[in-house]
Amino acid sequence: MRAASEAAVYTALIFCGLFSLCTTGAIIAVLTVETIEFFRLPEVTVVDFLTGLKWSPLLGTEKHFGIWPLVAGTALVTVIAMGLALPLGLVTAIYLSEYARPAVRNVLKPTLEVIAGIPTVVFGYFALTVITPGLQWFHPGFGVYNAMSAGLAVGMMCLPIVTSLSEDALRAVPRSLREGAYGLGGTRLEVSTRVVLPAALSGIIAAFLLAIARAIGETMIVALAAGSAPLQLRERPLSALDPRSEVQPMTGYMVQIFLGDTSNFGVEYRSSYAVAAALFVLTFALTIIGHRVRVRFRQAYE
Repeated sequence: MRAASEAAVYTALIFCGLFSLCTTGAIIAVLTVETIEFFRLPEVTVVDFLTGLKWSPLLGTEKHFGIWPLVAGTALVTVIAMGLALPLGLVTAIYLSEYARPAVRNVLKPTLEVIAGIPTVVFGYFALTVITPGLQWFHPGFGVYNAMSAGLAVGMMCLPIVTSLSEDALRAVPRSLREGAYGLGGTRLEVSTRVVLPAALSGIIAAFLLAIARAIGETMIVALAAGSAPLQLRERPLSALDPRSEVQPMTGYMVQIFLGDTSNFGVEYRSSYAVAAALFVLTFALTIIGHRVRVRFRQAYE
C-alpha cells in the first residue's frame, strides 16, 4: 500500500513538472511564431524595431515601431518603484531579523505578507485616487497619469516581496557568526551591517532581482496610473528621465491592444506579441543574472 502511494505521488510530481515545462514551451513557441510573423509584415523591420525612438502603431497615425519608448517607460516606472521598495524593504528586513522582539515580528511579517496578496488593480486605483492627488498638491506639473504615481504604487506592491525574502535570508545566517562578532566587541548595528548583511548577500540580491522582474512585468497598476502615451524620445529625449511624464510601459501597451479595439489580423495586434517577446527576453535575462549571482555569492555554513 505504501509503495503504491509513493508511486502515485512520484507520478503526480513528474506530471506537474512536465506540465510546467510544456506550458513554458508553448508560451515560447507562440511568442516566437507571432513575432516572426510580425517581422514579415512590410511595415516593420527588425532594425527599426530594435533601434527606433518612436512608437505609434495605432490606426489613424503614421506607423512607427521603435521599441525604445516602451522600454524607457518600463524602466522609468521600475527605477521609481525600486527606489522605494529596495532600501525600505531591506531596512525593514534588518529590523525584523536583528532588532524586533518575537512578538513584534510575529505581527509585522504576516501583515506585510497580507499586503502582498492585495490585487494589483487595488494598487492602481489607490495610485489614481490618493498618490496622484498628493503629487499634484506637491507639484502642479504632475498630470492625472504619470510615471511617479505608477512607480510608487508598484514599489508598495513589491515592498513585501523584498522584505519577506530578505528577512528569510538574514535569519538563515548562523547564530554563531553573530555571537562571534558580539564576542569581539561589535555593536548590534555593526554586527547587522558588517557581518549578517554580507553573509546573506546572495539571498538579498536574489530578492532584489525578483522584485525588479515583478515590477517590470506589472500590468494593472501601470495600465491604470501610468497612462497610454509612449514617450517621444525622438523629439524629447530627456522625457525618459522626467517622472511627471505620462508613459506607456510594455505591459500597458499590451493591455491597450487586447481591449478589443484592434483587428486580430492587423499589424497593431501582432506588434503586441513582439513587445511580449521583448519583455520575456528581458525578464529571462534577469532570471539568468539572478542565478549567476546566487551561485557567485552563495555561502555554505556547517
